[in-house]
Amino acid sequence: MTAPENKKFSWTDRQIGRIIGHLLWAGVLTAALMVLAGGMVYLAKYGRTAASYKAFRGEPAQLRSVGGIVRDAVSRRGKGLIELGLLLLISTPVARVAFSILAFALQRDLLYVLVTIFVLSVLAFSLSGGHF
Repeated sequence: MTAPENKKFSWTDRQIGRIIGHLLWAGVLTAALMVLAGGMVYLAKYGRTAASYKAFRGEPAQLRSVGGIVRDAVSRRGKGLIELGLLLLISTPVARVAFSILAFALQRDLLYVLVTIFVLSVLAFSLSGGHF
């Protein structure tokens, strides 16, 4: 009997590309369905209300934070669902970059891991409004 082979986990570039493609597709589709559902809920409640353009009214305070958006979406409010869908859309490329770090690490490609960590850091910094 021979000793068992030490099998390393490895993905080919093609497999990684396919997984990233599915990740992006699922993220965009989920975001679109969330925005669509939110739009339907919003229109069901406010669809017959006349719009007033005399004064600008920004988003309510509860929709200016991720926690507030999630609370509104869980409560099945239209604006909260729409905002959550937009957050999902924004987070899709961020998830792609995070997955790329994992994939490059599994391939033991240190240079790409470091470059991708830098890209993720820049994304996080810009999404935080330039504040850490």
